[in-house]
Amino acid sequence: MISFKQLTYALAAEDTLHFKKAAEKCNISQSALSTALNQLEEQLGVQIFERDNKKVLVTPIGHEVLARARDIVLQVNALESLSEGLKEPLSFPLSVGVIPTIAPYLLPKMFPILHEAHPQAELRIVEEQSHVLVDMVRKGELDTAILALPYPHEGLLSLEFWEEDFYWVTVKDDKFSRLKEITSDELTQSNLMLLKEGHCLKDHILDACKLTEEAASHGFGATSLNTLIQMVMGRLGTTLIPEMAMEQLISQNKQLSAVHLNEPGPHRRIAFLIRPNFTRLSSVEALKEVCKEALGK
Repeated sequence: MISFKQLTYALAAEDTLHFKKAAEKCNISQSALSTALNQLEEQLGVQIFERDNKKVLVTPIGHEVLARARDIVLQVNALESLSEGLKEPLSFPLSVGVIPTIAPYLLPKMFPILHEAHPQAELRIVEEQSHVLVDMVRKGELDTAILALPYPHEGLLSLEFWEEDFYWVTVKDDKFSRLKEITSDELTQSNLMLLKEGHCLKDHILDACKLTEEAASHGFGATSLNTLIQMVMGRLGTTLIPEMAMEQLISQNKQLSAVHLNEPGPHRRIAFLIRPNFTRLSSVEALKEVCKEALGK
């Protein structure tokens, strides 16, 4: 009979495409994992994985088997946590993904409020880019994720709790630094620097300003807002940051000025993403209220 552990091991092998890494993820030996997968393939009468000394590949029929296995694992996990939905919110551990342009600015404000309101809360935080977090929530590897919208998340529900605009950051002696508002047309004269490809903040800025990739590309590829701010201080150009980052990045820096982007907003919306059948909705709702308080809403 096919076991739940066999399905879990197979999904770990699919995620890592490496038997040793899959075994480590499942806290078992590589030989035990290989034996379980061989038995699973024998029981099903199909080959799920192609193996050689360097890599592991999923066969065409293997993709179908693993898709159904993932559904089964999600349903079993939901069944096991069904009673949790009837208990006190945040009384069970919760895994939460957060994108890099939110985590450093929300979490330091959120945790003190969380600890006071829900001292029993136990969060596991994963910081990753949007596409990774969406995939992890879909697969059940995360309970929820905090993302900036709009962003494709078909099959998942969004619980919005914050919306904000962008602010243009430059050195104080810039010719536009004394403006109260700045338009996207004026930004084209400012050597605008953005995060590298893959960060949704870049896409949100391009969309808000109605700029093309070429218009905002000057050979820079920063991976964090902190790096961009250092580059602005070095007079390499200017940048745009979200409102929630203002206090940490700008308020204490006398060299910089921040000017509101005068384009229709909000420029991005912040939300929790969950699976439609997620059984611990009350915990996510409680965490959402904590985040709203932390951001001043």
